[in-house]
Amino acid sequence: MSALVVHLTGLVGGFAALADKPPSEDQIGTGAAYLVLFVLLAGAVAFLGFSLNKQLRKTRANAEAGVFDKKDDRPHPQA
Repeated sequence: MSALVVHLTGLVGGFAALADKPPSEDQIGTGAAYLVLFVLLAGAVAFLGFSLNKQLRKTRANAEAGVFDKKDDRPHPQA
Protein backbone atom coordinates (compact mmCIF):
# COMPACT_ATOMS: atom_id res chain seq x y z
CA MET A 1 0.00 0.00 0.00
CA SER A 2 2.76 2.47 0.87
CA ALA A 3 4.49 1.80 -2.47
CA LEU A 4 1.26 2.79 -4.25
CA VAL A 5 1.03 6.00 -2.21
CA VAL A 6 4.65 6.87 -2.99
CA HIS A 7 4.10 6.20 -6.70
CA LEU A 8 0.91 8.32 -6.83
CA THR A 9 2.59 11.14 -4.91
CA GLY A 10 5.44 11.18 -7.41
CA LEU A 11 2.99 11.13 -10.30
CA VAL A 12 0.99 14.08 -8.92
CA GLY A 13 4.21 15.96 -8.24
CA GLY A 14 5.29 15.40 -11.83
CA PHE A 15 2.03 16.83 -13.15
CA ALA A 16 2.37 19.83 -10.88
CA ALA A 17 5.85 20.50 -12.25
CA LEU A 18 4.48 20.43 -15.79
CA ALA A 19 1.70 22.85 -14.90
CA ASP A 20 4.10 25.36 -13.34
CA LYS A 21 6.42 25.51 -16.37
CA PRO A 22 5.93 28.73 -18.40
CA PRO A 23 5.26 28.34 -22.14
CA SER A 24 8.13 28.67 -24.58
CA GLU A 25 8.41 31.47 -27.15
CA ASP A 26 7.05 29.32 -30.00
CA GLN A 27 3.93 28.45 -27.98
CA ILE A 28 2.90 32.08 -27.48
CA GLY A 29 0.70 33.51 -30.23
CA THR A 30 -0.35 37.08 -30.92
CA GLY A 31 -4.06 36.34 -31.01
CA ALA A 32 -4.56 38.10 -34.34
CA ALA A 33 -6.60 35.21 -35.68
CA TYR A 34 -8.89 35.42 -32.65
CA LEU A 35 -9.29 39.16 -33.15
CA VAL A 36 -10.29 38.62 -36.78
CA LEU A 37 -12.74 35.90 -35.72
CA PHE A 38 -14.23 38.19 -33.06
CA VAL A 39 -14.67 41.04 -35.55
CA LEU A 40 -16.29 38.70 -38.11
CA LEU A 41 -18.70 37.34 -35.51
CA ALA A 42 -19.58 40.86 -34.35
CA GLY A 43 -20.22 41.83 -37.98
CA ALA A 44 -22.48 38.79 -38.45
CA VAL A 45 -24.49 39.71 -35.35
CA ALA A 46 -24.84 43.32 -36.56
CA PHE A 47 -25.95 42.11 -40.01
CA LEU A 48 -28.57 39.81 -38.48
CA GLY A 49 -29.82 42.64 -36.27
CA PHE A 50 -30.24 45.03 -39.20
CA SER A 51 -31.92 42.32 -41.27
CA LEU A 52 -34.36 41.54 -38.44
CA ASN A 53 -35.15 45.23 -38.03
CA LYS A 54 -35.83 45.55 -41.78
CA GLN A 55 -38.17 42.55 -41.80
CA LEU A 56 -40.05 43.81 -38.74
CA ARG A 57 -40.52 47.22 -40.40
CA LYS A 58 -41.96 45.50 -43.49
CA THR A 59 -44.30 43.41 -41.36
CA ARG A 60 -45.46 46.45 -39.38
CA ALA A 61 -46.10 48.42 -42.60
CA ASN A 62 -48.07 45.51 -44.08
CA ALA A 63 -50.12 45.17 -40.90
CA GLU A 64 -50.97 48.87 -40.98
CA ALA A 65 -51.88 48.61 -44.68
CA GLY A 66 -54.35 45.83 -43.89
CA VAL A 67 -52.58 43.07 -45.76
CA PHE A 68 -53.20 40.57 -42.97
CA ASP A 69 -56.62 39.18 -42.10
CA LYS A 70 -58.26 40.81 -39.09
CA LYS A 71 -59.18 37.50 -37.52
CA ASP A 72 -55.45 36.86 -37.11
CA ASP A 73 -55.33 39.68 -34.54
CA ARG A 74 -57.34 37.64 -32.01
CA PRO A 75 -55.30 36.33 -29.11
CA HIS A 76 -54.96 32.58 -29.11
CA PRO A 77 -56.88 30.80 -26.35
CA GLN A 78 -54.77 29.47 -23.56
CA ALA A 79 -54.68 25.68 -23.57
